[in-house]
Amino acid sequence: MGAPVWRREGLKVPKRQKPRGRLWLNDGSCVRLRPERKNHVWSYDFVSTKTHDGRTVRMLNLIDEYTRECFAIRTERRLGSKDVLETLADVMIAHGVPEHIRSDNGPEFVAKELRKWLAKAGTKTMYIEPGSPWENGYCESFNSKLSDEFLQGEIFYSLKEAQVLAERWRKYYNTIRPHSSLGYKPPAPEAWIAKSLGHGEAGIATLIPPPHTPYGGYLNSEISALH
Repeated sequence: MGAPVWRREGLKVPKRQKPRGRLWLNDGSCVRLRPERKNHVWSYDFVSTKTHDGRTVRMLNLIDEYTRECFAIRTERRLGSKDVLETLADVMIAHGVPEHIRSDNGPEFVAKELRKWLAKAGTKTMYIEPGSPWENGYCESFNSKLSDEFLQGEIFYSLKEAQVLAERWRKYYNTIRPHSSLGYKPPAPEAWIAKSLGHGEAGIATLIPPPHTPYGGYLNSEISALH
């Protein structure tokens, strides 16, 4: 018999990979952990955009991977590890403490003080492999929706405008927007409070960012009347 085809063609057979049973490697990087319940796995990541004057705006997105609920879109010119910690603390007060939190290896997420604080809170950190954004797939999917459905259709004339509209979109995403992975239901319908939002179309309109001008006015007088 002749030599195997792979050898004649100068190919190499990849070594057999050992089964991975751990949730993270020795250096803390993520292997895999599929969310099984609420507050089991959270994940967070940054997205960048710009205001009309070309200045950078950063958004810190924090989600529950199981429920798909977006807990926060913190919008600032700059965001560091201290801002990440403050955002986590506020969300944990409202929603409880997650068992795990997933992120990339950005300096804001691997800061010593942040890791120490999370350990005290009882949350295990999971860091994805460098250059492997698919390991943070839930947050990457959310970032894509945020960009396609919101950021690409907006021109922000100020940081404040970006903050207000990002929060409105977050509420719309959580309470109205259907999710195919959830049977076409929103991730947090219980967040809909008719008393504070109004009823029918008027209530929905307060959540959806309306057309606006550089000076903060609204292009549609009927929409303006709702705000």
